Amino acid sequence: AILVTPLGALSIIISAVLAHIFLKEQLNMFGVLGCILCITGSLAIVLHAPAEKPIDSVLQVWNLAMQPGFLLYSIVAMALILWLIFWVAPEHGQQNVLVYLGICSLAGSFTVTSCKALGVALKLTFQGDNQLAYVHFYLFLLIVVTCLLTQMNYLNKALDLFNTAIVSPIYYVMFTLLTIVASLIMFQDEQTRVQMATQACGFITIVSGTFLLHTTKDLDLTRLQLEDMVRSSSSGQDDLTAATGGSASAGARSVRERRGGGARAEAQSNSIELGKGSAGIEVKVEAGEKRAGGSAGGAGEDEQHPLLAGGSTRKPRVTPAFGM
Repeated sequence: AILVTPLGALSIIISAVLAHIFLKEQLNMFGVLGCILCITGSLAIVLHAPAEKPIDSVLQVWNLAMQPGFLLYSIVAMALILWLIFWVAPEHGQQNVLVYLGICSLAGSFTVTSCKALGVALKLTFQGDNQLAYVHFYLFLLIVVTCLLTQMNYLNKALDLFNTAIVSPIYYVMFTLLTIVASLIMFQDEQTRVQMATQACGFITIVSGTFLLHTTKDLDLTRLQLEDMVRSSSSGQDDLTAATGGSASAGARSVRERRGGGARAEAQSNSIELGKGSAGIEVKVEAGEKRAGGSAGGAGEDEQHPLLAGGSTRKPRVTPAFGM
């Protein structure tokens, strides 16, 4: 079951390819990439699958199912199924996709393990060891029929209410995880850490491919259209950068103009103050010369000041008056 269940994703690939060939449905580049991812993950799981223990009779499978670990899993799973059906689904089933898919996935884990018991019984019966005489065969058959009907009912409800692109990947993930857990508990296959890690990576790869395939199946996009979209996006970014750069340069020019105008106004004001100061100097010089001339015209002052009488005049003291 650990090997077979994850490989169910190959049915998605086969369906997509057959629909592309016979129904003429377009498989875009993302769908092709999703198929490649599913194949890659499936190969990783197949190459690192654990070796299964040989089973000799359907009674041996029944004894494995009666182990305490699997009994505990069965009780918890059945309780969750009943709780989801009778309490959660009537109120939240139409709003949350996980309700119906949870019921299907939990029931599906019992379906897979019981189908393995039926397969072992039929194989041994065809080989000459009749297993149809055991009542356990019919118990497993009853479990398979009941779980299949439950799965079909609630899966159809989920598909009626929600988009298939959402339902299919989520159901595949939940169903596969719960089936692997139930199989590990029941059959107790021995695995190394490398095998477990590789299978987990392969499973994640399959989930990614399945999600990509379903979510882009209605997207009609080719490689040439994608290249045109990339070119148009890059040109739009260039235009936005140019527009932003042009507005920035215009703003810088306006800032420089404002700064230049302020500098010129400051220079003009300084020149006006300097002009006033120089005018004040001239006025004081002229006044000093006049006073000096008047003193030279008086004879009494010339006698009192022999330097002025000797023909030499005293230089007036010039005091800058920038503040006037």
